[in-house]
Amino acid sequence: MDIVNINDAEPFITADGSEIRELLAHRNSGIRNQSLAEARLPPGGATTTHYHPNTEEIYYILTGNAEMQIGDEIQQVGPGDAIAIQPGAIHQIRNTGDFELKFLCCCAPCYEHEDTVLCEASDGLA
Repeated sequence: MDIVNINDAEPFITADGSEIRELLAHRNSGIRNQSLAEARLPPGGATTTHYHPNTEEIYYILTGNAEMQIGDEIQQVGPGDAIAIQPGAIHQIRNTGDFELKFLCCCAPCYEHEDTVLCEASDGLA
């Protein structure tokens, strides 16, 4: 049985600049086709605009408020919101609140730095 507590998960910085704690993935469990992590952004912080050619993602907001942009669409999101991000969709999340933003990120297949493509400022989102 694979059980990982958030307090035991070592944080690291992803290619898009967010701090994550990987809870379950092929690196630490029997999971092979997806990964689950908790991501954090400080007030005013944002991920670098990016996309994943092969991976679909679900963000689930735990605490805080954010602006989510996928392509040309922008929406305010907060606790309880789940966001679907298709493979190849250029996206960015920005903490618009006064407190740390925490959200779960489920990736299928598993998150890999190599599947993250950063966008140039002129190619990306506002």
